[in-house]
Amino acid sequence: MSRTFLVRLIAVGLLSLGSWVAYTQNPPAPAQLTLEKVKDDLYVIVGDGGNVAVYVTSEGVILVDDKFERNHTDILAKVKSVTDKPVKYVLNTHQHGDHTGGNEKLLPTAEILIHRNARANMVSAKMPGVPRIAFADEAEVVLGGKAVRSRHFGRGHTNGDAFVYFPALKVLHTGDMSTSTPPFIDYSNGASAIEWTKTLDKVLQSDWDFDTVIPGHGPVWKKEDLLKYRQRFEAMRDRVSSLTRSGKTKEDVSQMLTSEFGWAAASVARWVEPIMAELKR
Repeated sequence: MSRTFLVRLIAVGLLSLGSWVAYTQNPPAPAQLTLEKVKDDLYVIVGDGGNVAVYVTSEGVILVDDKFERNHTDILAKVKSVTDKPVKYVLNTHQHGDHTGGNEKLLPTAEILIHRNARANMVSAKMPGVPRIAFADEAEVVLGGKAVRSRHFGRGHTNGDAFVYFPALKVLHTGDMSTSTPPFIDYSNGASAIEWTKTLDKVLQSDWDFDTVIPGHGPVWKKEDLLKYRQRFEAMRDRVSSLTRSGKTKEDVSQMLTSEFGWAAASVARWVEPIMAELKR
C-alpha cells in the first residue's frame, strides 16, 4: 500500500468518524406528524413511520400501530386534540419498529394485540414493547360499542401481517401489505413475494366490505387503489421472475426496478437477491 493512498484512507476515515459523531450528537429531528380525518370518529396520523389509525369511542381510543418510540409524545398530543379519552388498545399490523416503536411506552396503560408470528419475531429480535396478547387468526376489540377486527390472511411483507378492519365505517388498514413507497419484502421474517398477492386476494375476496384503505405509508386510498397496488406488485414480481429465469444478474434486476418502476436502488437492495432466489425455485 502506498504512503499516499494510506494517508487518503486515513483522511476519509477521520472525515467519516467526524460525520458520525456529529450525527449522533445532533440527530435529525423526527418528521412532523399530521392528523387527518378519515371518516366520522376515525383519524390517521401520517409522517415519520407507519400510518397510525386513531379510532375514538366513548370509553377510550383504539390505535392501529404507534410509529417509532420518538413519536410517542406527538402521537398522544394528536389524540388529545380530538378527544380527552385515553388510549385503551393498540392493534399492531406487524413487528417492524416504525409500527411498534411506541409499544413500550403504551403498555403500562393500554393493551396491545399482535399476530403470534409477529410477536415471535419481536421476541427473537429482542425488540422492546412485546405485546402481552397474541392471536392466531383473528381478534376483535369492542370499545364503547365500536368494533375493530384484526385478521391474519397469510404471508407477504412478513409472516405475521395483520389487516385491521373498521366494519361500521368500511375502512381497512393494511399495514405494510400496501404502501405508497416501494414494498419491503422482509425475508428475514418469513416474507414471500409469491404469497403476497395471494394474501391480498384473500382480503379482497373476504366478507370485509370496505371502500377506504389506510396503507402502511402514504395518503389514504380508495379500494380501487389497493387493486392497482396488487396488480403493480404482480407485474413487478413477474418481471423479476422473467429476468431471473433468463439468467440476469441482481444488478440487472435492480436496474429494471429502478427504470421501469421508479424505485431507488437502495430501497430494493435489501430484497433483490432473496426475491430472485424465491422466484427461481
